[in-house]
Amino acid sequence: MSKVIKRKIQEMINLETRGWDTKNPDIFLSMIHPDMAWPWPPTADAHDPIDWIFVMGRFDRERWRKNWQDLFDSYDLVHNRCVTVKLEISKEQDAAFAVVDIDSLWRNKVTKEVSPWKGRVCNIYKKLSTGKWKFYYQTGALNFPTKEFD
Repeated sequence: MSKVIKRKIQEMINLETRGWDTKNPDIFLSMIHPDMAWPWPPTADAHDPIDWIFVMGRFDRERWRKNWQDLFDSYDLVHNRCVTVKLEISKEQDAAFAVVDIDSLWRNKVTKEVSPWKGRVCNIYKKLSTGKWKFYYQTGALNFPTKEFD
């Protein structure tokens, strides 16, 4: 069973990546749990959550869609790489986390300034009573030693 769950979680990671690659927020929004709240570190070195901030607050599909669409309308995606480093399933098989190394580079269409999203994230997923899996939480991209993109 855990192989089936791991495959499902990897599919969700791939779905998120496809949403960024195609600049289609609806692909990604479809898998988010309605109770998700997403604090974000202001820098990749802000490991201490005392420094974290909220960019979008609790999940609101239309607000989050607009924020991501604004990003897509204002920035070109130069590259988007992600590697799943670890998948862990709870012994009860009702929760999971994935450690993912990301390297995404955005370039402002007007100013040409770049905005790198690079580091290690931890995605947390939970199984609903319906049996469906949802994306429940993610740490922001933090600097950790990686071999993939250095």
